[in-house]
Amino acid sequence: MSHIEFQHRHAGHCESGVMASLMSHYGLALSEPMAFGLSAALLFAHFPFLRIGGVPLTAYRMPPGSIINGVARVTGAHFERRRFRDPDAGMRALDAALEAGRPVGVQTSVYWLPYFPPDMRFHFNAHNLVVYGRDGDNYLISDPVFEAPQRCPAEALRKARFVRGAFAPRGLMYWPRRVPSSFDQRRAVRKAVARTLNIMTRAPVPWVGTRAIRRLATHIERLGRRADPRYTRYLVGSIIRMQEEIGTGGGGFRFMYASFLQEAAEALDAPDLSVCAEAMNDAGDRWRLFALAGARFIRDRNEAGTGELAEALRHCADQEETVYSMLREWLRGRPVPTARVGTVSGD
Repeated sequence: MSHIEFQHRHAGHCESGVMASLMSHYGLALSEPMAFGLSAALLFAHFPFLRIGGVPLTAYRMPPGSIINGVARVTGAHFERRRFRDPDAGMRALDAALEAGRPVGVQTSVYWLPYFPPDMRFHFNAHNLVVYGRDGDNYLISDPVFEAPQRCPAEALRKARFVRGAFAPRGLMYWPRRVPSSFDQRRAVRKAVARTLNIMTRAPVPWVGTRAIRRLATHIERLGRRADPRYTRYLVGSIIRMQEEIGTGGGGFRFMYASFLQEAAEALDAPDLSVCAEAMNDAGDRWRLFALAGARFIRDRNEAGTGELAEALRHCADQEETVYSMLREWLRGRPVPTARVGTVSGD
């Protein structure tokens, strides 16, 4: 039996949770919101030319691996990453790391992890978790989306690590080889915020950022007038599923980013960032209202139809643009106007 003393931490999202846990274990205490915010992982993108299940891809965070790379970039940590063509070699390397007392992050498919309830298993191949020990034929798993550590049979973990398809893990395992005891948090926060602003407000393509939210609103509005209602409901269902079920989803990522801003405000003694955090919480509330309207539409209980959905999306874009404008003022060293923080009703 190989068993490493590893503190399991429940988190809202797998990759940010794994990075916070690994960095903390290896010597640099990091919260999940800080890992998410410092990696500039917040995003909105809708790609009409990339289809999954017959509908365009909608994303609310940067692609898999971005949080790992982003945290390493801003903190100065150096990560070892290994992929394998041979599953046997990949499992031997995992065992060797555990024998050396080294917990590692691995990328897996949710579908093959038996500790997931059956109704939560689907073919998503970019789920991250920490393996911190082995007991006979079972691996000891710290999966951040679960409240307690889990056990996973060796054969199941092997399948989960070497599944094929989109985002195929190819046995990816990773761990920090060097972690600094500290880093320039003020500089890192400023760089991360600036990077998020550029992504969300200055993307050179119309499928990314707040412009993409408005573009999607117009598209849904037009579908209501000319498309097959079944396709429109299917598209809206896909957008809502990506928002509310994959990871923490759109609204959840906005709340996590708000927590990052609040934590940064306290660490940097920057009260204006607290104001920005409140505004970003409102953006998360807007996304949740959109999800509620979308659920009513899918069930054919919403007489307003696509027009209401489009309006809800435009409210999301309005609120996010307000947040990014406030953050831009903070980066420039100007006071953030508190009057611009709005409230969101639940109607």
